[in-house]
Amino acid sequence: MKTEISTDRTAAVELLREGEIVALPTETVYGLAADALNPIAVAKIFEAKERPRFDPLIVHLPDREWLEKVVDIPAQDRQLLLKLADACWPGPFTMVLPKREIIPEIVTAGLATVAVRVSVHPVFSEIIQALGKPLAAPSANRFGRVSPTTAQHVLDDLKDRISLIIDGGPTAHGIESTIVAIRTGGVHILRRGPITEEQLSEFGKIDNFTSAERLSAPGQLPTHYAPKTPLRLIEDIDSFAPNKNQRVGLLAWNPVGLGKNFAAVRYLSGRQDLREAAANLFRYLRELDAEDVDLIVAEQVPDRGLGSAIMDRLRRATHPPIDAQDTPE
Repeated sequence: MKTEISTDRTAAVELLREGEIVALPTETVYGLAADALNPIAVAKIFEAKERPRFDPLIVHLPDREWLEKVVDIPAQDRQLLLKLADACWPGPFTMVLPKREIIPEIVTAGLATVAVRVSVHPVFSEIIQALGKPLAAPSANRFGRVSPTTAQHVLDDLKDRISLIIDGGPTAHGIESTIVAIRTGGVHILRRGPITEEQLSEFGKIDNFTSAERLSAPGQLPTHYAPKTPLRLIEDIDSFAPNKNQRVGLLAWNPVGLGKNFAAVRYLSGRQDLREAAANLFRYLRELDAEDVDLIVAEQVPDRGLGSAIMDRLRRATHPPIDAQDTPE
């Protein structure tokens, strides 16, 4: 199968109607999309990504009108849920809710809940509205690897596995959506993302996901977002000393001090701006991964607001790569 990068949105809609998979830009990262109501089409996502079937997918809705077609909103949570939807949709925000039978079991990995969101990206929105159906669309990369933020990143990972990548330019946020569940009148954060804990605290009590919990949403696996090169998270550059003859790439948050010799350096943000850092995170991890280094070290960023989402991705990227493990992540 030859993979084409194109801007032909009509071709994307036609392929999706035929039950094929297409890589599409969103405001977070590029997604690998299929008709969410077609289990055979959805199976192609898992095959192309080599994604384990126990890891559920996010369902993107054409618009708010689709919400109650695919989920059964609990009466006690309706008011809070709709307030969150009003404030955060369309945008990088996903809610996990009880699913209706219209959603195939393969999408939710057999769970009774489904993760849903409405994308604000104009290209994605145009395509999904023309299709007129929800799309399942996890990140368009090999499972467990660094998420793609450009069409070229998708091609690097999925060349000859999919036929079409729609190029919408670099993504705006650069990290995946925030995922929440509504529980007992509070907001339970299952995955940190562009919509921060501080922003969500305006709507109610906030709880955070813990690794001991059962997998209930996409993006909760402990090993994820990993480059092929081993990655080590450090407090700051002064706390690190490379081994002799070791080629090291640095993902920097602070200015690099004198006397430090790195084979390659990428600054997340010269202004130490967390939004800019999030947008650059996956792109720079990919670039350092391609520099033929023995190790990538990443400086910690402030663990607050959007920095918490960046740190979440970096912590999981430090785990052993998927192909070095005996079992899926």
